[in-house]
Amino acid sequence: MRDAELAPYAAHSAATRGRLFPEDPPLYRTEFQRDRDRVVHSTAFRRLVYKTQVFVNHEGDLYRTRLTHSLEVAQIARTVARAMRLNEDLVEAVSLAHDLGHTPFGHAGQDALNECMRELGGFEHNLQSLRVVDLLEESYAAFRGLNLTYETREGILKHCSVRHARELGELGARFLERRQPGLEAQLANVADEIAYNNHDVDDGLRSGLISLEQLATIPFFAEQLAWVKASFPGVAGQRLSREVIRRMIDVLVSDLIEVSARNVAAAAPQSIDAIRNLAGPLIAFSAPFVEAQRTLKEFLRVHLYTHPHVRKMTAQAQETIRVLFAAFMADFDCLPADHADRARDGQRTEGSAGAARVVADYVAGMTDRFALQTREALAERVQ
Repeated sequence: MRDAELAPYAAHSAATRGRLFPEDPPLYRTEFQRDRDRVVHSTAFRRLVYKTQVFVNHEGDLYRTRLTHSLEVAQIARTVARAMRLNEDLVEAVSLAHDLGHTPFGHAGQDALNECMRELGGFEHNLQSLRVVDLLEESYAAFRGLNLTYETREGILKHCSVRHARELGELGARFLERRQPGLEAQLANVADEIAYNNHDVDDGLRSGLISLEQLATIPFFAEQLAWVKASFPGVAGQRLSREVIRRMIDVLVSDLIEVSARNVAAAAPQSIDAIRNLAGPLIAFSAPFVEAQRTLKEFLRVHLYTHPHVRKMTAQAQETIRVLFAAFMADFDCLPADHADRARDGQRTEGSAGAARVVADYVAGMTDRFALQTREALAERVQ
């Protein structure tokens, strides 16, 4: 959709706040298409194919990974963006980039790395995604990182502590001033929630760790299950569960579009800056579907994320992160040569926190299988 076809409060590529390093405008793409393309071609994006969503990669080939999750987020976000005349290229760029800083082993890995970094600056995967696109990607001669637009970076940074916000200049100011991001950033955030709740249900059913009978205790799921059974008598197995999940996504997306459109109409913003100056977000569900999403998320926490099988994987994953972090901090020579040099520079200029940040960058960038292989290699080195 061209800028002229977008709503006045959408993010217009021609009016971007620009990049950290000025560049000539692209000839055949918009600025946000360029952002999306840079994300897709990045090393960090390719690594997402071997990073856990819920199930570790070797558990099975058909479970979601961070890569497939990001694609599903982008698909949902683009649908809503088109219906609301928002910038599809921007929501796609944000959706594809939002998990670039995620650790191996999903949230278990993130929690373990944050624990390792607790006294050394902490670790937030949201901030790490921004660090990846601003500093860690090494693809361009003229600058470090991907040099993405302000609007894409704004969308990547979904939340931020006050301490870190103060370090991020203009990008962090909205957290200090309690302002909103643009609608495209708000949308990518909600699309993320829709995607992971529903595909985690799908993966949980595929794994056999949760059942349709258990899910039927959730009113929202039960309502869609009854509709599918009435509409398609005799359908069973994966066709039944997939149809229920497909319908849940459709119902949620439809509600999101309708409610968000009413919110926008009531606020009557005439620019993206007017959106940013509002007291709260406009992209939202109606109250019944806020509750439906909350209930589904709680069900997954109780019955899937803390299932003994998943807890066993979680414990093993967290131990791997702790072992890797401790080994690299104890001996920088265990790192690749360029990372070892950076760790020594960090140690010299910022002390242990500087070295630890380099180690955290390296560990967070690993895929699941590379982390496991590296732990085995370190064990052999010690013997």
